[in-house]
Amino acid sequence: MGALDHISELFDCSHGSSKLKKRKQLQTVEVKVKMDCEGCERKVRKAVEGMKGVNQVEVDRKANKVTVVGYVEASKVVARIAHRTGKKAELWPYVPYDVVAHPYAPGVYDKKAPSGYVRNTDDPHYSHLARASSTEVRYTTAFSDENPSACVVM
Repeated sequence: MGALDHISELFDCSHGSSKLKKRKQLQTVEVKVKMDCEGCERKVRKAVEGMKGVNQVEVDRKANKVTVVGYVEASKVVARIAHRTGKKAELWPYVPYDVVAHPYAPGVYDKKAPSGYVRNTDDPHYSHLARASSTEVRYTTAFSDENPSACVVM
């Protein structure tokens, strides 16, 4: 580092703001908001469309789901909906049931979920249900109809 660089840093008034701001990533944010009528839907849509960085808003009243695409943060979208509408808003907690190993396990299955969806859980308590030990696999395949060398005593 040269002498001129050192002197210019001493008299720099910007205090680090001269560096380029990191731009937010384009992302899709899904939010669960209870909506009963068209007025609720319109209120939620207007609350989100006014945000800086929002490119697209989709509202599915039947599923109580709002999808926002843009350069926004998920926490700010949820906070904006909750503040502007007075409704309880949370990030979309559901995933399609076919991506979960055991969709009807307790804690995963949710009666309030839209059809075809179950609650997303990363709890290790439920993940052990998906794994079978090698002895379990050996016993279940020993008596399987697909196994040609299965037990023929029956």
